[in-house]
Order: sequence, then C-alpha cells, then structure tokens
Amino acid sequence: MKNIKYFMLVLIAIGFTSCEQDTYEFGALTSPSELTVVADVVGKTTANPNGDGTGVVNFTITGKNVLATKVDFDADDAVDLVDAPNGKITKKYSTNGTKTYQITIVAYGAGGVATTVTKEVTVKVSFAPAASIVTALTGDSNKTWVVDKSVPAHFGVGPADNPAPIWWSANVNEKVATANCFYTTRFKFTKLGAFNYTLQVTNPDGAFTKTGAFTSLPGIPASGDEGCYAYGGGTSAFSFASASSGFAASTPSTQTSIVLSGVDTYIGVASVQKEYEILSITPTAMHLRVLGYGPESGNAWYLKLVPAQ
Repeated sequence: MKNIKYFMLVLIAIGFTSCEQDTYEFGALTSPSELTVVADVVGKTTANPNGDGTGVVNFTITGKNVLATKVDFDADDAVDLVDAPNGKITKKYSTNGTKTYQITIVAYGAGGVATTVTKEVTVKVSFAPAASIVTALTGDSNKTWVVDKSVPAHFGVGPADNPAPIWWSANVNEKVATANCFYTTRFKFTKLGAFNYTLQVTNPDGAFTKTGAFTSLPGIPASGDEGCYAYGGGTSAFSFASASSGFAASTPSTQTSIVLSGVDTYIGVASVQKEYEILSITPTAMHLRVLGYGPESGNAWYLKLVPAQ
C-alpha cells in the first residue's frame, strides 16, 4: 500500500512539473528591413540601356528578417502577387516598346509582419510574331481551342532543359474518368488589333490545376492533388514574345511564346508561369510548352490543342 501511495505521489508531481513546462512564447515579430531589390534587365548595355528587346528581367531581393517575398510586376494592371522563392524571380515583359514599370515587393517576416517597397524598371520589348502564327491562333478575329484528348501525348512532362516530354506522356482519353475538365475547358483567343489580343477561359466543369503555390488562379484550395477545381473562368490580355527557352533554332519550335497577363487565365493546365512556348501551330493543331515553378522549376509541361467543335 505504501508503495502504491508513493507511486501516485510521483505521478502527481510529474503532472505538475509537466504543466509548468507547457509554456509557449512567440519570438519577436520583427518586420523585414534593409530591403534591396536588384532588377537585372537582360541584355542591358551602354548602347541598349533598357535591354536587348527580349523583355526579360531577373529580380533579386535581399534584406534582414525576411522569410518570404512576393512581387507584383506592374502597378498599371490588377494586383497579382507572385511568390519569389529565396528572393529570386524572373519576369518576361511582353508589351512592345519601351515602358517603365512600377514593381511592388512585399517581404514577410515572423508572424506574417510585412514590409512593402516599390521600384521602377524600364524595359524594352521588340517582337512581332509571324503573321501565320497570329492567323492560325486567332483566325484573325477569334478562335476557340480545347485540349486534344484524341491523340497520344496530348499532355506530357519532361526536364526543363530538354525539348520533349521524355518523362511521361498521356494516352488517348487519359483523364476523361478522373479530370474531364481538362478536356471541356475552352480557350478563346481574340485579335482586337495590332499588338492587342485577349484570352477568355471558360470552365464549365472547373479548372485543371495543381493547388497552393503551384497555381496563380484565385480561389483554388491551398492544398490537394492535381485535378478539377471549381473556377468561374477569366479573361486577360496576352502578347507574343520571343521564346525564352534558349533552344537552338534547329529545335522543333516556332521560337515564339504566348505570354498571358494577370493571374486569371491559363492554357490547358493552370500554371504560375505565364509563358507558353508555341512549339508548332497550324490552323488545325497547336503544341505548347510551359515551365514549372518553384520546386518544380526543373520541369516542363507539354500540351496539344485543337480548335473546338
């Protein structure tokens, strides 16, 4: 009996000791400070102070007490803050001509405290797509496309530095049973005038997308598997630009990309990246390539589309 009483007293003492140790404290909520933003305009020289015309700018963001950073690349359009992993991100501007953009950078510290800074960068873009590409894509008015489920490799993935989906490619009707929205979403490309184009995305069965940081579409859950998610569609401007893949001219590619504005639109599979390289295009078929983002930046996705019936 004495042993039992002693054992109970030990348990009670341990319980009190444990309660006393369950004390949690937040660290100091220190705002990020001393933020530095370097905008490296590709091809910038004394002779070409605003770059080589490709519109590519590499941003590097540093500072004290910075845990994460997001960037809005143009104050003239809707706010679309994009994650900059490790304070580094590349933006390809596509508005032809020389334009000064106001960039907004939000740096987050412990507990979500944030510091915001702005910076201006002047970029030159000089690119005119082949007339045949514009005609094939838009019909010189408007034209609607869908993912072509009737052919093999209408969806695929491969390494970013290789121009082919060598890792995986879809079979005919691959996702009909699991993600049919991939095939029912419609992408309407419209030519409004010279250098003036729009894309309208219509999602009767939702958007085919990843979740969280792997998509820019608003309202998509923060976590979950790749699949169909409720989405009302959207419309945005787009431009043509020289492809930034850097592949040799002998590589099967038009060397031309479709660059979407904002965060509301995508082509085929929703991506944070907004540059879709046109590997090939005719009036009846289109083959696209889009790079991954963040942890998937070493990947490239491939898509085959046809005009909607």
